[in-house]
Amino acid sequence: MHESAATPPRFGPEFVAAFRDLVLWRRDVRRFRTDPVPEPRIARLIDLACHAPSVGNCQPWRFVLVDDPARRDAVRASFRRANQSALEGYDGEARALYARLKLEGLEAAPVQLAVLADEATERGAGLGRRTMPETLRYSVVGAVHTLWLAARAEGLGVGWVSILEPDVVTKALDVPPDWALVAYLCLGWPVEEHLDPELERAGWQARATPEGLVLRR
Repeated sequence: MHESAATPPRFGPEFVAAFRDLVLWRRDVRRFRTDPVPEPRIARLIDLACHAPSVGNCQPWRFVLVDDPARRDAVRASFRRANQSALEGYDGEARALYARLKLEGLEAAPVQLAVLADEATERGAGLGRRTMPETLRYSVVGAVHTLWLAARAEGLGVGWVSILEPDVVTKALDVPPDWALVAYLCLGWPVEEHLDPELERAGWQARATPEGLVLRR
């Protein structure tokens, strides 16, 4: 028997304005204080992330809290190799600027969280992803963004470290072979707060305006 329809909450103008602020103040944080984050708070964020939409309601996200120092060392080593390789792909001023960028918070962030997609999950019976199998990983990205906003609402910062070797990281984490790395996140209390993205402040890339990103057909 299906549950009866419920009355949803009403979100007034103050909430709409606060939600806009939440989105605008969500930053990719790379500079963290080392103060610990209470375990119940992390559990609460993951619980909210698990309420993100997913293709066929398959809920393919898998979370790995990385506490072991040796595993963290392996991730840092992977970053160093991948970062050096990325640096070699630039020349001139772009190379010099890239070399100055702060691109991770792996040394200081008290919480490191890998988010993976279980690509062998039988949940959802393949609904919605037979024609677009990539939607399984997109669902995990939705969970990551939900967690990111929830963390920001509680004053926490999140940094997404994408300059990594996925195969090396998944091997270091000792996860099932069908789990694909989607995001490696650093979480903690930010050292400082900024409304503008760090890469914009550093002169790497200005933010595009919506007018240039929308087509009408």
